[in-house]
Amino acid sequence: QTGFHSVGAKMATSAATRAASGAGRVVKPIFSRDLDEAKRRVRELYRAWYREAPNAVTMYQLDISAKQCREKVREMFDRNRHVSDPRVIDMLVIKGKMELQETINVWKQKTHVLRYFHETETPRPKDFLSKFYSGHDP
Repeated sequence: QTGFHSVGAKMATSAATRAASGAGRVVKPIFSRDLDEAKRRVRELYRAWYREAPNAVTMYQLDISAKQCREKVREMFDRNRHVSDPRVIDMLVIKGKMELQETINVWKQKTHVLRYFHETETPRPKDFLSKFYSGHDP
């Protein structure tokens, strides 16, 4: 084979070789060098949210107590407790810091903040009989 087909085969072979050699490569960390540093960043973010909870309740005039807000913060952090990859933890911390900054600067509206508190409500029934029994429209 000469021409286009041999060039394509060589490119495919070299791409496969690069993929195989890259499988054992260590990935570059985002911020944290190891899991302990990532956990430290999570604790710092948690403390910042914990301190900000009473201010958020006041600024957004929420109909909840500061204690309930702090419990929700705890619940949101516990939701990702199982994550053990430092890169994933770093991305979650970055998103958490963005959310905190938006909350502190009042870039959100009250409904945006209240969405976090509606996630724990029981889901609405989906099938006909459950809707019927609970009194929802089919």
